[in-house]
Amino acid sequence: MTDKLSKTDNRILELLQQDARLSATDIAEKVGLSQSPCWRRINRLEESGIIRRRVALVDREKLGFGMLVFVMVNLSAHGRQFLEDFERAVRELPQVLECFTITGSSDYMLKIVTRDTHHYEHFMRHQLSHLEGVHEFHSFVALTEIKYSTALPIADN
Repeated sequence: MTDKLSKTDNRILELLQQDARLSATDIAEKVGLSQSPCWRRINRLEESGIIRRRVALVDREKLGFGMLVFVMVNLSAHGRQFLEDFERAVRELPQVLECFTITGSSDYMLKIVTRDTHHYEHFMRHQLSHLEGVHEFHSFVALTEIKYSTALPIADN
């Protein structure tokens, strides 16, 4: 569907990425449409899966999750079942915000949040290291967050 997105669709997406609470009426006014056609466009973007869901972005530090760690994981075996088992287990860990298969010297990269080093050590010793098939992992603690965004560069589309 990305081939068929108009400038208006792109503008709607930009606005929703900035503030998903905007009403169809508010968005319509900003993009130069009436409310009904704007609502239909938003609905079409949702039905097509381009808009996956609307969520609130929560400040992790204000909730006490001051530690952000990137972990590179290597599995001991690479059969399909090992990969699926690892991925299934990782999806169940609430501390893991994101998980990617990657190229290079590691199999996976995890983005993990915990309250502090004590909580990360507990997570590492009692959960991450106990996942079936984990051979080794290397942790990289984020010291300073330079940029954080969830917005895609729609204008570059």
